[in-house]
This record gives sequence, C-alpha cells and structure tokens, in this order.
Amino acid sequence: MAETASGAIEENDPNPSWFTPKRLLAIFCVINMLNYIDRGVIASNGVNGSLGTCTEGDTCTGGSGIQGDFNLNYFQDGLLSSAFMVGLLIASPVFAALAKIHNPFRLIGVGLSVWTFATAGCGCSFGFWSILLFRMLVGIGEASFISLAAPFIDDNAPPDRKTAWLSVFYMCIPTGIAIGYVYGGLVGSLVNWRVAFWSEACLMLPFAVFGFVTRPIKMKGFGSFNNLDKLSGAVKTNNTDVEDIQLLDDTNKLLNEGNESESEITGRHAEVNAKNHILWGRIETVRQQLNVLLNDLKILLLDKVYLTNVLGYIAYNFVIGAYSYWGPKAGYAIYNMTDADLVFGAITIICGIFGTIGGGLFLDYIGSTISNAFKLLSGATLLGGAFCFCAFISKKLYGFIPLFAVGELLIFATQGPVNYIALHCVEPSLRPLAMAMCTVSIHIFGDVPSSPLVGVLQDYVNNWRETALILTSILFLSGAIWLIGVFIRSIDKSGDDKTATDTSLHGSRETPLLDAEVLV
Repeated sequence: MAETASGAIEENDPNPSWFTPKRLLAIFCVINMLNYIDRGVIASNGVNGSLGTCTEGDTCTGGSGIQGDFNLNYFQDGLLSSAFMVGLLIASPVFAALAKIHNPFRLIGVGLSVWTFATAGCGCSFGFWSILLFRMLVGIGEASFISLAAPFIDDNAPPDRKTAWLSVFYMCIPTGIAIGYVYGGLVGSLVNWRVAFWSEACLMLPFAVFGFVTRPIKMKGFGSFNNLDKLSGAVKTNNTDVEDIQLLDDTNKLLNEGNESESEITGRHAEVNAKNHILWGRIETVRQQLNVLLNDLKILLLDKVYLTNVLGYIAYNFVIGAYSYWGPKAGYAIYNMTDADLVFGAITIICGIFGTIGGGLFLDYIGSTISNAFKLLSGATLLGGAFCFCAFISKKLYGFIPLFAVGELLIFATQGPVNYIALHCVEPSLRPLAMAMCTVSIHIFGDVPSSPLVGVLQDYVNNWRETALILTSILFLSGAIWLIGVFIRSIDKSGDDKTATDTSLHGSRETPLLDAEVLV
C-alpha cells in the first residue's frame, strides 16, 4: 500500500489489504463501545435491580437484579459500579510499561481476553465478593485497551484528520453508556441480568481472538521486541551460567561414578546454584523495568504541557462525573422533571456525539497543533460553562433545556483536542504511559471523588440550584487552566522516534504501520 508522510497508509492503493486504517478505527470504536456499554449495564436498574420488600401484613415480594438476588445493601451495590476502577487504575501503568518489551497490539489481545473472561464471570457470579472480584478484573482487561488504542489510531490517521479520528473514537463513551442503560434494562427485565453480561462476553470474544491471530501492528516509537538486551541481558547471562553449571554437574557425575554420594551432593549444589541464578536474573530484569517506568513517570511529571493538560482535564472530569450522577436528581428537584433520566440521557447522547465529532473536525480545520488545541479547550469550556451556568439560573424548564444542551455541546467538543495534546506533547514511546496516567489521574482526582463531595455539599446547602451552580463554576477553573497552556511553549514530539529499531526484522521506521512485519 502507498504511504503518507506520516507513515500511515493511503486507502487509494489499487490492491489494498483488508486491514486498512479506517477498518482499524472501526474495530477499535466497536471495542470501545462495548467497554462503555458494560459500564451502562452495571449502572442500569434492570441489572442492579432492587431489594425485596415486605408490608405490614407480612406480605413480601422478592427483589430483582443483582441487588435482589444477592441481597446487597446500597453501599455494596454502589461498590459494584466503581469496582472496575481498582483494576483499571492499577493495570493501566503496568500495560503501558509492558508495551516497551512486548508488542502493544498483542497486549490489547491479552487485555480483551481478560475482559471477556471477567464479564462472563460476572454472569456466573454467586455472591457479592465473586462479582466484585470479576468487576475488578473487567477494569484490568480494559486497561490495556485504553492505554494503547489511541496511539494506534493517531499513528494511522490521515495527517489532516487525526483529531477527528480521535473524536470518533471517544464519541463511543457517551453513546456506549446510553446504549448500556437501555440494553441492561431490557435484558434485565425480559430475561435475566446474567444474560446481559454473557452477551457482552460473546460480542467481545471475536475481538480478543482477533488480537492474537492477526499480524501484530507496529506502534511508532517501539522497535524490536526480540532484541531486549538492556532488559533481558541479565537473564541471558544467567541462562549461560546455568548451562555451565549443568555441564559441570554432568562432568562430575562421569568422574565420580564410583562415588554416588559425592555425585548427588554436587548435583544438588548445581541445581541450587542454577535456581538462584535464574531467580536473581528475573529480579534484575524486573528491577530494570521498574527503573524505566519510574524514569518515564519523572519525564511526564516534569512536562509542563502534559501537566497543564491533565490538570485541566481533572477539573473538567470532576464536573462531568457529578453531572452524570446527580444531574437527573438536580433536574427533578429544581424543575420538577417527571422524566429527568430520559431528558439528561437524551441531552448527553446527542450532545456527546455531535459535540465530540464537531470539536475534532474544528481543530483539524484550524490546524491540529498543541497551541490551537489549548485554545479550543479553553474557549469551548469557558463558553460551555457559561451556558450551563445560565441554564441552572433559569427559572423555567423551557429555558434550562436549550441552554444546557448548548453548554453540553461545547463541553463535549473537548474530547478530541484533550487527547490530541496528551498524545503529541510526549515522545512516541511515552504515549501509552501518558494515556494511562491521564486516565488514572482524571478518575482518581476527578469523577470518583466528585459524586460524594457534591453530595456532601448538597447536605450542607440543602439547595440543588446552588449546588449545581457551584459545581458548574469548576468548569471555569478547567478553562482557565487550559488557557495557561496556550502561553506555554509547546513542541509536537509525535515525530521524535528515538527508539532504536532493528531494521533486519522490521525494515525502516518509515514502513507503513499496518504493513510492517512486526514480531511479538
């Protein structure tokens, strides 16, 4: 296939292979959609269900869904929706580090296999602790994908449409969650909540298999995965030592055929020494890998552009997370919405799709640079925050809905640009770790604590309008942080491929990524 200046593949080649960049994007979008459908399913009332109830006349009705079947209190039920975060936050940096010594495309296959097993396990769970464990495993499986998929998309997207492609990928987040709500409710009410998880596993299984059977794709910034001299040298050396010890052992046996006890002693010593050498070799390899990870983390923490982007994203995600959890309740309390869930759900999915894609297209139109991305992030967030703030000031529902919809449309326009900066402000070999740490940060400091903290605020002020206005004000903080990024000197490092490649195995760095002959 013909290649572009960026190393991606042009699709006008007369004999293109089936595995083209657009099809790669489509596959990754479906996988991302399934990940977020699962999040919608676990939050769906049709899956979570309700506890059994008893009347004063001792007439009892059985519970439904997970909560009813396992007799969970609300605290336990709430843990299920966030348990995947534990696996996600722990495994994301691990998969990013492993990408330096294993083919990233294969790691996605490993992660999707874990995800498939875990979701099937959710359907087979027999109690609270079993399903809690499987929800954590779901997060581990998802970690490899969220860390590595975006760099692959960025590598293979056309140079003038990189942000648009990223936006299409991240559009699957609100869409997937909304579909998950509906899907989980229908399956939970018509069949059984277990079927919802089994169906997810069946849908993901072909993609997990695909990650292993297809020829792995090379990611920019990563070279040969067979020539890991720095990381595996100790093991190789120790393996040689083991062979020497085994040879010495065999020689001793020949020389001491008549002295069985001495031969046995020598053999035992050789075996112990061999095991010790292997053990210390593996410990040394792990130590060196850990040093590489810590050094990479230090580089990210000292990168002003990366830090500014992530800090703004944390404040942004704090608001979005609280909106998704408390929005319907606030809407019902302020405007007496009878169908608050449907109203907020419809606004989120419509604005999520058009806002996300629109933001990516607009950045590509004005020029995909880090500085322009910061300008778009700041402008869209400040303006969107203003519309949302005015929406909650409005006394009437017919004034709230259009103002809030416009605000959400502008707010969601940030999804493509914010991830574009995360990918392009670091060297290619750091992109998986940059995406992983960005995800970890926005969850730990953003949407995870926002819901309980907003709950505490509401308990204190006891006024949903005031609470919503205070929460929305944080969007102005997010926009101000991103505005600082406009004035920070930024360099697009996406082309700085400093990782040595073994041309005897892979060819030059300019080889089209989807045509590269990459070994595991």
